[in-house]
Amino acid sequence: MAAERLVVVGGDAAGMSAASQARRLKGPEELEIVAFERSHFSSYSACGIPYWIGGQVAERDALVARTPKEHRARGIDLRMRTEVVELDLPGRRVRARDLETGSESWTGYDRLVLATGARPVRPRLPGIGAAGVYGVQTLDDGQRLLEFLERTQGRRAVVVGAGYIGVEMAEALVGRGFEVTVLHRGAQPMATLDPDMGGLVHRAMNAMGIRTVAGAEATAILTDGDGRARAVATASGEEYPADVVVLGIGVEPRTALARAAGLPLGDSGGLLTDLSMRVRGHEDIWAGGDCVEVLDLVSGRTRHIPLGTHANKHGQVIGSGVGGGYATFPGVVGTAVSKVCALEIARTGLREKDARAVGLRFVTATIRSTNTAGYYPGAAEMTVKMLAEQRTGRLLGVQIVGGSGSAKRVDIAAVALTAGMTVDQVVGLDLGYAPPFSPVWDPILVAARKAVAAVRVTAL
Repeated sequence: MAAERLVVVGGDAAGMSAASQARRLKGPEELEIVAFERSHFSSYSACGIPYWIGGQVAERDALVARTPKEHRARGIDLRMRTEVVELDLPGRRVRARDLETGSESWTGYDRLVLATGARPVRPRLPGIGAAGVYGVQTLDDGQRLLEFLERTQGRRAVVVGAGYIGVEMAEALVGRGFEVTVLHRGAQPMATLDPDMGGLVHRAMNAMGIRTVAGAEATAILTDGDGRARAVATASGEEYPADVVVLGIGVEPRTALARAAGLPLGDSGGLLTDLSMRVRGHEDIWAGGDCVEVLDLVSGRTRHIPLGTHANKHGQVIGSGVGGGYATFPGVVGTAVSKVCALEIARTGLREKDARAVGLRFVTATIRSTNTAGYYPGAAEMTVKMLAEQRTGRLLGVQIVGGSGSAKRVDIAAVALTAGMTVDQVVGLDLGYAPPFSPVWDPILVAARKAVAAVRVTAL
């Protein structure tokens, strides 16, 4: 009996995790695995790119978890620099193009995994394709940007957008000696936080020499006579000189192939799957990673949340299903952490605007504390904001901004959200305490106490 063939489109976290897990469960005599990757790299940490650009990570290859050679040694036919350009679902085959030679060929499949990832949002602006304008999503993107930074004589950088990538890239560019301006459309940077918490990030960015301009909508990339970026123009008429422009607006699911094939997509353009990561309505097609939408366990709706943690889990679930096992991905609560210099930033669950969007009535509680006992040497300030459902006291979300040791406290809240706990129950959690690690009342517990009081007031 001939082996079945699994085709994987995308050779990073989700795709190669799926391929590897399927290979653990089925040998080559049972399952042939062919994977296509359009870039020069496989199985790498995209989240580490800003730290490589900034110099904290010395070598690019330190971000690569498993090379194409290592995948091939495990019985996976990984074809690099090969882009799948068409899905023929009735014919159960894919058309792939060799990006080095331009030649194309069809490959049949019995089972298909789509792990096409996400791409940086590139607004349709005049000059967006100019030399010196970069999005940063893949190692190839990072390599091109780094090579440009090393050869450019100018030292002025403009970052368009102030999400996670925008803020992290701004810090990386400062570390490389650039004069950095960040343009963002909102009232504060880090739109993944509520504006009051984003204001803390704004102050930290200014303190490290990053100029942040709120309410600045980019309208064009202005170029010089050689077609190189020289400035970013905004709707207000202001122009911000730039020798390099980095797009940090965010990413969107890379699902053009899926859309053309008629596969189901959600509101944000991500593929829709069931709990086993099968594409809805298609028994032999799975999808995972940054190209899918996932269930938000707090709001009950699907969202596009592109994170490497999710992608690796998706791959494990998909590989188990393809290999004849069983696993599910139940959903997420939207946990993310980042930093600006010494300032740590974390969030999980819903922001105020998210809660309003799904019709939830809520209370908020914001407290200021320290990451250790206040008298312990090196104690740093931290601010915790907590949202709770007005009637039930159910925890809805937590945001944290503070010094060293602040961000990972969000994991407490993530567990509580996943368990559906109330803020009253959070107050009762038995958390670890010693002066080097926490005040006697951990800041999460202090915020929960204040949220409990707010819930009780609204109940009167």
